[in-house]
Amino acid sequence: MLDLVKERISDRRVLKLIRQWLEAGVMEDGTVRQTLAGTPQGGVISPLLANIYLNKLDRIWAARCSQLGVLVRYADDFVAMCRTESQAREALRRIGLVMDRLGLTLHPAKTRLVDLRRGKESFVFLGCTIRKKRSIQRAPDRHFMQRWPNPKATKKLRDRVRELTSKRQSGKDVKQIVAELTPVLRGWGNYFRTGNADREFNKMDSLVVKSLRRWQYRRGGQRPTKRAPFTGDQLYGMGLHKLMGTVEYPSQATPRRSSLSRVPENGTHGLKGDFRNGPA
Repeated sequence: MLDLVKERISDRRVLKLIRQWLEAGVMEDGTVRQTLAGTPQGGVISPLLANIYLNKLDRIWAARCSQLGVLVRYADDFVAMCRTESQAREALRRIGLVMDRLGLTLHPAKTRLVDLRRGKESFVFLGCTIRKKRSIQRAPDRHFMQRWPNPKATKKLRDRVRELTSKRQSGKDVKQIVAELTPVLRGWGNYFRTGNADREFNKMDSLVVKSLRRWQYRRGGQRPTKRAPFTGDQLYGMGLHKLMGTVEYPSQATPRRSSLSRVPENGTHGLKGDFRNGPA
């Protein structure tokens, strides 16, 4: 790891700091556990170090494996997109060899071959469910690549909304609750807005309004008959962020990039990968 870092960094103080970071160990349940190899799990610098270490995979793929397909990687998560099943299997074999050279192991639960043709299967990448679906209005006989927030991402947001509107927040003013919810909703929406998240965004908007109504009923022992429940328009007028209507296709959000949401059927296979052990 440090040898790769030294290719770009010569400052001994920075190298010493990174070495200390790697040797610092991990605290679990109040107990410090020493790490014999790898980066600290959950450490703020771990994604950067993983990116540096796996840059070697990018170089090898570009030089020797590019004919098999396209490798898309973000830190330690990557997908190899191939046109045929045989290419996908060969890509899996070669990536496994590179991982062995780097002293890493592909995560068995997260590494699999996925057949995306005609919507047969799907996979999750960077919090998004990716699958091909038919466009009934545009071309019923063709499948297009689509992506939307995966169940884990939506559950995490639902739990956060319920936490911010729980009975423990009864002493707050509704505008204060809205002010706390808005940045959470905006941040989540900005991440997932490029794609096909309309349905999930609509569900989440309904959940937020219902959660605020329940908070209103619980506040001070009030009942629905004593005060009219908040309407969506009232809450949005207070500044509550509305997710519905913010979805944009990638070509609209980033003009220089082609849209991944309208890729025609081309018999693509996907290879989802991750590594289980940190860099040695």
